[in-house]
Amino acid sequence: MKSNQYDARTFAIMLRAMMDKFEKDIRESKFAELMNKHFAASSIPKGIHCLSLRLTDEYSSNAHARKQLPSPELLPLLSDNSYYHFILSTDNILAASVVVTSTVQSSLKPEKIVFHIITDKKTYAGMHSWFALNPSSPAIVEVKGIHQFDWLTRENVPVLEAVENHNGIRNYYHGNHVAGANLSATTPRTFASKLQARSPKYISLLNHIRIYLPELFPNLDKVVFLDDDVVIQRDLSPLWEIDLEGQVNGAVETCRGEDEWVMSKRFKNYFNFSHPLIAKHLDPEECAWAYGMNIFDLRAWRKTDIRETYHYWLKENLKSNLTMWKLGTLPPALIAFKGHVHPIDPSWHLLGLGYQIKTSIENVEKAAVIHYNGQSKPWLQIGFEHLRPYWAKYVNYSNDFVRSCHILEP
Repeated sequence: MKSNQYDARTFAIMLRAMMDKFEKDIRESKFAELMNKHFAASSIPKGIHCLSLRLTDEYSSNAHARKQLPSPELLPLLSDNSYYHFILSTDNILAASVVVTSTVQSSLKPEKIVFHIITDKKTYAGMHSWFALNPSSPAIVEVKGIHQFDWLTRENVPVLEAVENHNGIRNYYHGNHVAGANLSATTPRTFASKLQARSPKYISLLNHIRIYLPELFPNLDKVVFLDDDVVIQRDLSPLWEIDLEGQVNGAVETCRGEDEWVMSKRFKNYFNFSHPLIAKHLDPEECAWAYGMNIFDLRAWRKTDIRETYHYWLKENLKSNLTMWKLGTLPPALIAFKGHVHPIDPSWHLLGLGYQIKTSIENVEKAAVIHYNGQSKPWLQIGFEHLRPYWAKYVNYSNDFVRSCHILEP
C-alpha cells in the first residue's frame, strides 16, 4: 500500500477482490475434491482387482478351487428352515469374506449358519475359489452366479431391459458429472449427494436382486439380507425370534436418533415432491428405514404385490426421465414396502460409517451390525482411518492371495 501509494479506499477494493478470488479458488477446490472422491469410490482398487483375477485363474487350474459348495451331503440344509439363512449379493470377494467371517466369528451357533452368496458371471469363478479354498466351517456357504438362477429371465425382471434400453441411464451414471451442473448455484454438500446418487452400482442387477428373494429362494421362510459393506459384531440369531407381526421387512428406522446427520431421513430426503405422482401418493414426513441389514419374512412377502409395485414405480421414474428420485434402489423399495415394514431396535444396525466421520466410537462398539454406507468404504484409501480397524480385523492378511495382491493393510 505504501510502495504504490494506494489510498485506503482503493486498497480496500483490491483486498476484497483478492478475498473473493481466494474464496472462489477454495470453492472450486472443494468441488474438485468431491469429484476425485467420487471417482475413487466408483473405481475398483488394484489389490481387489488383482484378488479377483488371481482367484479366477485358480478356479481354472486348481480342482480344489472348483469343489462343490457346499459338499453334496450338506445340500439339503440349503433349504432347511431350522437354520439361520443369510443372503449376500456382491461382486467384491474381499468384502464378502469379511461379512461371512465376522458373522461366523460373532455367532453363538455358527454350525447353524447358511450363507447364500449371489454374484455376477464375471466374479463367480473367483468368488467360488475363495470360499472353496477358505471354508468358513462350521458354517455352510453356497455361491451362485446370477446366470445360475433359472427364474431371472427378462420376462420376470423387466428392470433389466428398462435400465439397459433407457437412453439417458448409462449417460447419467457413467457420463460427465460436471457437465450441465450449475456449480455456482449449488452447495458442496448438495453436489456430494448428487454425485453419490450417480454411482454406477445403482444400475447393477446385483443391487436390485433383493426384490426377487421370494422367487430365488422358494423353499425359505425367513432370511436376513446383508449388504457387502457391513461388519457383524454380535450374534444375529435373535433376529429370527423377532415377531414381525405379519409384516414382511424388519428394518431400523432412520428418522429417529441422536445422530442428526445419519438418523434424520424421511421420504422428503429421497423423493422429488414437486412431481405430481410423488405428491399424490407419498407423505414427505413419513419415516424412512435402512437397507443393508433386513429380516425378510418370505412367507408373508409371497402374499403381497411388493415386486409388482417396485417394477411399476421403477418404470414410472424411467418414463419421467429420473425426475421422481435419483438415489439407487432404496426409493422404489420405500414405496414397494410401504405398509409392510416392522421397525426393529436401532442397536441392531448402525449406519453412516462410510460418510460420517464423527461416528461415535462408543456406538460403533455397541452395535450388532455396523454399516459403511457412503463413499468411504473401509477397503478404499479414502476410508476413515479410525473406523477401518473394525472391518480390517476380519481380513485374513496372512492369506497367500491377499498378501500377493498387497491388499490395503491397517
